[in-house]
Amino acid sequence: MISEPGRPGRKRYVLFDVDGTLIDAVSNQRRVWATWAERYGLDADEVYRVALRTRPMETFAQVAADRDPRECLAVLHELEDEDVCCGVYTAFDGASELLRDLAPGSWALVTSNYEHRVRGRFLRTGLPTPDVIVDAAAVDEGKPSPVPYARAAARLGAEAENCLVIEDAPSGVRSGLSAGMTVWGVNTATAVEGVHRHFVELREAVPHILAAVESTG
Repeated sequence: MISEPGRPGRKRYVLFDVDGTLIDAVSNQRRVWATWAERYGLDADEVYRVALRTRPMETFAQVAADRDPRECLAVLHELEDEDVCCGVYTAFDGASELLRDLAPGSWALVTSNYEHRVRGRFLRTGLPTPDVIVDAAAVDEGKPSPVPYARAAARLGAEAENCLVIEDAPSGVRSGLSAGMTVWGVNTATAVEGVHRHFVELREAVPHILAAVESTG
């Protein structure tokens, strides 16, 4: 299996997913969706189960087909923005050390969320933000399409073969792989199918990530 991205002498880059990879937001996501489900008189567990594997508009189509999807999305956005201001967030162990040790211009965030929420969460957890953030508004196709990671690489001026993707979710892993990048999985008990390397916790991956993206040119 491929374990290190790129060729010797080439500058290397690292592209991070956010929720579940750098920030532990599971309880926040569950709470937001539970509140949303309560407003529409729906079963919170069922809604969350669907939301975990679909984008919001697809979730609404499955669990609230009789509702106006634009209204559903507006309510969800309201709850998510409120959570950014009032929710409790925790960065995974090792995230701050890792991001601060990476050279400026060598890393990016690729998220299915929106940039203003990511910046709010990073501010509250003390994590530094990069120059490049590819969010849901930046692409027409989200993960597992290769478009989000390909867009981030383009904005960094990087070739896919010199990019290392750090992910925790199957859709994100597929996105990075289909973009032609090396993908490492973190924060899962077992390896997500397709990853080139797997680490149970982000902390374990930190020295390996730093070594992999260190420029040798």
